Amino acid sequence: MKRYNILLILIHIALGLSAACADSLPGAYDGRLQWRVGAEVSGAFIPRTNPFLKGDNYTGRQVGSAVTGTLRTDFSFNPDSRWGRLYRGVYQGLGVDLRSFMVDGLLGTPASVYVYQGAPFLWLGDRLSLGYEWKFGAAMGWRHYDKELYTENTAVSTSVTAHMGLGIRLRYRIASCWLMSLGVDASHFSNGNTSWPNGGVNTVGASLGIAYVINSDRNPVHGIDSALESEADRGNWFYDIIAYGAWRRRAIEILGEPELCPGKFGVVGLQFAPMRQLNRWFAAGASVTAQWDESAGLAPYWVEDTHEERLKFYRPPFGRQISAGLSAHAELSMPIFSVNIGLGYDFINPRGNKAFFQSLTLKTFVTRHIFINTGYRLGRFQDPQNLMLGIGVRL
Repeated sequence: MKRYNILLILIHIALGLSAACADSLPGAYDGRLQWRVGAEVSGAFIPRTNPFLKGDNYTGRQVGSAVTGTLRTDFSFNPDSRWGRLYRGVYQGLGVDLRSFMVDGLLGTPASVYVYQGAPFLWLGDRLSLGYEWKFGAAMGWRHYDKELYTENTAVSTSVTAHMGLGIRLRYRIASCWLMSLGVDASHFSNGNTSWPNGGVNTVGASLGIAYVINSDRNPVHGIDSALESEADRGNWFYDIIAYGAWRRRAIEILGEPELCPGKFGVVGLQFAPMRQLNRWFAAGASVTAQWDESAGLAPYWVEDTHEERLKFYRPPFGRQISAGLSAHAELSMPIFSVNIGLGYDFINPRGNKAFFQSLTLKTFVTRHIFINTGYRLGRFQDPQNLMLGIGVRL
């Protein structure tokens, strides 16, 4: 399929695809790749989680719904390859969507570009399957907060935000070259506390999609290789070492009132995570994380009688801005990508930080042992802390 080589190379670069394992089986990207192009339309409900969405804006109207149109392209691995046999039906690709919030342009009409991956977890016959799908990318074109022109918007403060999504898909093969899908999806838009205000926007809705299979495999291989599966499901330990950094904004309580600190602050972290691979899909383990946050522990060092734009602090000792803690992790391990969820507690914790934290991380493997780390850290499931952008090594 030479005419698809250029598109495959572009997706390799965008997704950071790792090389296939060298064995007697065909490579994951050799031969019988199955390509799809499609479109989706979706309607969504917006939980009103901040005053702007509840109607505290110049229209006085609530923001409660959104409509989205999407174009997508994805591919599945050679079904005869190791990945094709072990991860039947897994697909990954690129999507572009355009979203309207229906209320006089209060939030603009942002467009998203994202990578996605999905796989069936229940086959209901040869034509019908139920599976999951996640998305991760960037949404651009928001009508955002501006301290001089648009001060009401407490939901979005930057023209570009992260776009994270998770959904369930019911997929039905109408004919050899056509697929239809019905989905339920949840999405989150946030700038990861790199700017303020950062109330964020969440959506929950349903989608209807149609896809054309460019090179339909009329004789798919569904055979089970028990020896291959036994090898892949054999438990083993691995160790992830991750270095990350980011920038953030910080609000500090001064004399009982919250005030936004001027400027942005750096964050640097290091994580060591021993993990047990339970089977080919799931891993679990723990991690030790140390993080330095330039904005942590500032309150005791406030310079009296300074406020707002002139708010100042003496520089705290380096040790007063370090947090260190333990966390438990669960990881969905798939070809190319791993999605990691963590719950942790900082036993060393600067004043003003939330000791109980959560993390959500996407690991994109560029080789078998090196991955790009894109993560987000929260406090108490609701307080944005910082992004976790970096690189990791798997030993």
